[in-house]
Order: sequence, then structure tokens, then C-alpha cells
Amino acid sequence: MSDPDYTPPESLVNPVPPVVVLLFVAVIGIEGVFSLGKAGLVGGPAAIGWRLGALQDYGFFPAFLDYMAQSRSAPLEVLMRFVSYPFVHGSFQQAVIAGVMMLALGKFVGEAMRPIPLLILFVLSSAMGALIFGLVAPAQEPLYGAFPPTYGFIGAYSYMLWIYLRGVGERQIAAFRLIGLLMAIQLLFGLFFDTGTTWVAELAAFVTGFGLAPLLLPGGLARLRHKLQRR
Repeated sequence: MSDPDYTPPESLVNPVPPVVVLLFVAVIGIEGVFSLGKAGLVGGPAAIGWRLGALQDYGFFPAFLDYMAQSRSAPLEVLMRFVSYPFVHGSFQQAVIAGVMMLALGKFVGEAMRPIPLLILFVLSSAMGALIFGLVAPAQEPLYGAFPPTYGFIGAYSYMLWIYLRGVGERQIAAFRLIGLLMAIQLLFGLFFDTGTTWVAELAAFVTGFGLAPLLLPGGLARLRHKLQRR
């Protein structure tokens, strides 16, 4: 049974799925509070430390994996960090760039994926990105920002484009141009700046999004069930 053909979206204009809008508003809203606090417009002198406090309280650190392994426990406040880190950013610029990318890619994927599966994609891409990051990054290197789940959206979109290209008889490798370009930019920046290992989380989220897309797109579970029954 062949997969349905998904025609790649051509415009960034509305409608944007409500779940993506809510995620974008959350990212920009939180950043807005931090920026206003830094400017001294809200919160008084203590507001200057809001961003750092949020990074410490909601960011993800690889050391938490060691803690869970040694204590053989999974406290809720630790598990929360697997999905809370995308809403905290290190700067206004990072939040805006990540938010806009998430809005655009979420709009693309949301044209073919229903709201609940789209939210599942966001959550699982975030969590898997944090997990793989935690396995390879230094114990105290923080993970924060919406780029990993955005790369999850890129993975799902790449799958949709991959299916479309197969349907029209074109080279499917073209579906990976976007992720290839982004990884090349990461590599280029890494030659001149200390970019850390956040790219590991982003790449893991991309693979997660690509792998989940066949299941989360309409009819995905039915296709999987049909394939399993044929074996």
C-alpha cells in the first residue's frame, strides 16, 4: 500500500495551526517577560536574574541523566526538563529566530498533520533531543531553546517532501537539502566559534521527526498495522 502524496506547501501565509501559534506565543511571551525585566520595565532589580534562574530551573543538563541512573528514580521535576527547555532561551535574538522557524515549519507540517499528532511531534522531538544530548554532552552543558523541536518539524517536513518527490519521480535526496544546509552552517560556525554540542540535540530531533512522521500523519497507524499484518 503506497503512502499518500503530500504536496509541499508554497506559502508562509496563514492559516497557521492553533497549536503552533500557542507554542510560538509561549516562546515569545516568556522571552518578552525576560527582556522587559532586563530593561528594568518590570520586576525591579531582581528581574535581571530571571533568565538565568529560568535556565537553571527549566533547562536540561546531562548531569540529570547520571542522577537518574545512580538514584534509579525519575523525579517529575527532572522529567519536566525534557520538554520545558524549548521555552527558555539565552537571548532575545535566539528566541525570535527559533520562534519564527518553529512557526514556519510548524505551519508546513500542520497543513498535513492534525493538532494532537503535531503536539506529540513537538514533545517527543524535544525529549529525544534532550536524551541524546544528555548522553554525549558534558555534564554541566545546558540545553535550552526551541531549535531541537523545530528540527523535529524539519524532519517531518523532510519526510513529506521525500514522499512527494518519490510520487513525481524526482530524486528523493533533495528532501534532505534543508537539513544538510543547516548542518553545514552549524559546522561553519563551529570552526570559528564555540557552539557547544547543541547540534547533537537538533540532529537527534530531526531523526525523531522524520521517523515519527509516517505514524503521525493521517492514516499512519493504519498503514503500519497493515504492514505488520502482511508479515
